[in-house]
Amino acid sequence: MTAINSETAIKILSDVVAIQSVNDHEKAVAAYLQQLFTSFDIESKVIPIEGDRGNLVAEIGSGQPVLALSGHMDVVEAGEPTAWQFDPFKLTEDNGELYGRGAVDMKGGLVALVIAMIELKKQGLPKKGTIRLLATMGEEVGEAGSAAFYEQGYMKDVAGLIIGEPNGYQIGYAQKGSMDIQFTSQGQAAHSSMPDKGYNAIDPLMALLNEANQFFREPTFKSSSMGPLTFNTTVFTGGNQVNSIPDQASAQVNIRTVPEFTNDMVQQRLTELIQRYNENGAQIKMDIYMSEPPVAVDQNNTLVQISRSVVGRYTPDDVPVAPITAVTDASNLTKDKPASFPFIILGPGNTTVHQVNEHLNKQMFLNFIQIYQTVFDEFLNQ
Repeated sequence: MTAINSETAIKILSDVVAIQSVNDHEKAVAAYLQQLFTSFDIESKVIPIEGDRGNLVAEIGSGQPVLALSGHMDVVEAGEPTAWQFDPFKLTEDNGELYGRGAVDMKGGLVALVIAMIELKKQGLPKKGTIRLLATMGEEVGEAGSAAFYEQGYMKDVAGLIIGEPNGYQIGYAQKGSMDIQFTSQGQAAHSSMPDKGYNAIDPLMALLNEANQFFREPTFKSSSMGPLTFNTTVFTGGNQVNSIPDQASAQVNIRTVPEFTNDMVQQRLTELIQRYNENGAQIKMDIYMSEPPVAVDQNNTLVQISRSVVGRYTPDDVPVAPITAVTDASNLTKDKPASFPFIILGPGNTTVHQVNEHLNKQMFLNFIQIYQTVFDEFLNQ
């Protein structure tokens, strides 16, 4: 007999989706899950980060090895509610699909991880080792929650990590890194009929960004498993009047890095480029306000092998093992871990993440509660 039946599992997911943790208020999700854990005699702790934001840690079992599970409690904006088929913060079942903001990314995966822990606790498992849930705040912007877990030492004794991000019946073992950079260029204002009396702040910044873009498009910056490093200028502003030489310009850039050319290497190259432009009269500065490194481990690590076998029991299709395109909390949680570290990205979901009418297949959600239990137990008893 299960501790939580299917109907109750859906009710728990519905309750969590109803908590509008849109880039904030994760403490409310943490408090709900803590109360749920307490009702099944599982110890947990809410760790405040700032304001209404916090992490949650919970454990079952004891000793080594330690298997860490991670899922984030925040969600992105729902956008215009009237564009949705159903209320985005009221989980609604339609034709076997569960609609709601965060159902896929990633309250579905988080709740499945939580219920799997509760089910194992009821069975008196694990007999060997510890299962540690690290539920994070702020994954969607900045990943401050996972950074705090890393800094507080929650990953030091961990022998394996499962990130429950939505990947369907596929297994991820690697991801690109990401950098968000603000460039600013200072010039000198002048009348546009007398440009020699001023210095156009736009010109050197545009030239630098174009040069960087061309440089990073070289085949050298391509990963055999993840594809190319990408450099995209996504925001550009400058000047304030059509007949004035602009004395300021700024740009924001997003770069997706690969293991072969890391964030530090990108920073070094851009620093050298800026220095060269500044030596020729420009006044360009760079602020890297977000930097998450790429993650790549052995694609045949033990968690990959175990989960591939288990997931294969729930789908008639082959179970692909491949890098994912998104950035996850793994960027922080796998720091200092070797290439042999057992790590996977495995969770219920599909490609409707961040979209209007985000929806999760109900049976897949319920299947993952079972998948997780089996994977956890097999990993700790290998």
